[in-house]
Amino acid sequence: MRNVFAVLTLLAFPAASAAMPVAAMAQQERTPTASPAKLPDGGATVAQKRTAELDSLFLELRKAHDEAKAKRIATQIYGLWNQSGSATVDLMMQWANAAIHEKKYPVAMDFLNEVIVLQPDYAEGWNRRATLFFLMNDYGSAMRDINRTLQLEPRHFAALTGMGSILKETGRKEMALRAYERALTVYPMLREAQKEVGEIADELAGTRT
Repeated sequence: MRNVFAVLTLLAFPAASAAMPVAAMAQQERTPTASPAKLPDGGATVAQKRTAELDSLFLELRKAHDEAKAKRIATQIYGLWNQSGSATVDLMMQWANAAIHEKKYPVAMDFLNEVIVLQPDYAEGWNRRATLFFLMNDYGSAMRDINRTLQLEPRHFAALTGMGSILKETGRKEMALRAYERALTVYPMLREAQKEVGEIADELAGTRT
């Protein structure tokens, strides 16, 4: 079976040193801060600026008719999704990615569980753990994390594609078709989703004749 999260790119994070123990870093992250960081002009917060950038990129993605251009825009979106706003979380995501590539799944799970504890509203933490659950053949947990990802970021086309793949693999083709179609409303040039929509539609048509 083709990887359910083939559309996902485990983007490399910058190399980081372990100058501070993870436990100490995590404790700092759990310490409440005063208020969200403001931009130098005193206007929108960093989070608000990131949201505005994502909104603009998603608009461009929907309008893109060239596959190469759409991929470049999608890469920019991935880049913003990977920005947790926390040095600790970014480091743990980097370590989790390395562990996944090395097939050290229990190690990766420990890091991703901590990421979610530290930042429960960080969509990419849930999405990455969904990927890991799939690799561990735990489709039920993967679907739960995909649903949480989509609650936090309904436009997460990679999560929608992953949902479609799991639904197809488990025999729920009509639901899989809807998931892939949802992905295409966000990212119309996503070739994997286009291919799956065509194949599933043909299969369903064959069963109805």
